[in-house]
Amino acid sequence: MNRTLKMGGALGLGAAAFAALPAWAQEATAAAPVPNKGDTAWMMISTVLVMTMIVPGLALFYGGLVRTKNMLSVLTQILAVASFAMIIWVIYGYTMAFGDGGNALIAGFNKLFLAGVTPASTAATFTDGVVIPEYVFIAFQMTFAAITVSLVIGGLVERMKFSGLMVFALIWLTIVYFPIAHMVWAGNGLLFNWEPAALDFAGGTVVHINAGISALVGAIILGPRLGYKTDIMAPHSLVMTLIGTGLLWVGWFGFNAGSALEANGSAALAMINTFVATAAGVLFWMLTERALGHKGSLLGACSGAIAGLVAVTPAAGNSGPFGAILLGAVAAIVCAYFVVSVKPKLNLDDSLDAFGIHGLGGIVGSIGTAFTMLPGLGGPGAADYALGPQLVTQIIAVVISVVWAAVGSGIAFSVAKVATGLRVSEEVEREGLDLGEHGERAYNY
Repeated sequence: MNRTLKMGGALGLGAAAFAALPAWAQEATAAAPVPNKGDTAWMMISTVLVMTMIVPGLALFYGGLVRTKNMLSVLTQILAVASFAMIIWVIYGYTMAFGDGGNALIAGFNKLFLAGVTPASTAATFTDGVVIPEYVFIAFQMTFAAITVSLVIGGLVERMKFSGLMVFALIWLTIVYFPIAHMVWAGNGLLFNWEPAALDFAGGTVVHINAGISALVGAIILGPRLGYKTDIMAPHSLVMTLIGTGLLWVGWFGFNAGSALEANGSAALAMINTFVATAAGVLFWMLTERALGHKGSLLGACSGAIAGLVAVTPAAGNSGPFGAILLGAVAAIVCAYFVVSVKPKLNLDDSLDAFGIHGLGGIVGSIGTAFTMLPGLGGPGAADYALGPQLVTQIIAVVISVVWAAVGSGIAFSVAKVATGLRVSEEVEREGLDLGEHGERAYNY
């Protein structure tokens, strides 16, 4: 971080000293990097793009997948929990993840309430001497925290209390998300300083494994929805889900390309990878459906798009386009097989496949990033790139993320259960959470 050096003259200086002051001031100012307006504008746009992923993107994607009686509850939960995460981020989340000092697991608390941050404050990028305004970096990372906790909702819909969700979010962000973000992305974080460092360009571990594992734990603690495997629980509006998918795909360009923190070639690489990995995910999910004896479906295509996006997230700037295609294809096949063939045999009601897509897709992408770095696949690895050590690091990062998220989310759900009961009554669940929890209907017909 850099601070602008302010200098001024004093009355009564000699003419020679006064004449020399401007040159001295210019040299001092030049020593402090100044944000480039192009980089700043790109990061502001990227931040807004990530925001569109949450509301309306994820809200419509998840909302279309539930039954009519629960549509409004999903929209409300995502809007509220994302807003809550933003407030928490400004109060203490940013300083826990990216504050000065601290240790390998958590940062210091010198920036509580963003103390010391001003419009002149800057944040470093991946290029020496290149910075962006710190407020922009704070806002960009704030949207990541907001969407990650929102993704967890996919495993909990149609049966979790709104109050329980909010208590869970408070605890989970504090003990799970902020520490993992610090470990992976902060300069003194555990996995950032591993040798070799864990590769996670835009959030394979921090966002997707984190959210997917937490959703799995929540689904287990809550138990299946009433009528699971006996009642029809088909999506009420795949049209809305498709709209949400499109908004997520578009917003993901800010998510992935924005993680370069600059408007440069790395951002361009992340952009094209976000195109082609997603396209591969769409096609290979539908092909997997056919191979498993089902018709290629719109729901499958939308799910494949998300699987491709999830898998390429950690590799967005760590892969060539061909490697991104392979990653999207492999993730779609793995996730589709689990969702279509394995999940129905389990008594696991991961309602909207948050674990099946984000958890598994994040694991495939995070481990696969070690391979996409290979120059032979068009990756950006050096000629002497060592696959073995990097692969070991990626696996270690995945294991740490899985264990941390599982234990932390178990604590968060347990506290929320004691405080609120966690699950709605049987009467409310049958009536629908729209009326039972919020006193409104999404549709008045």
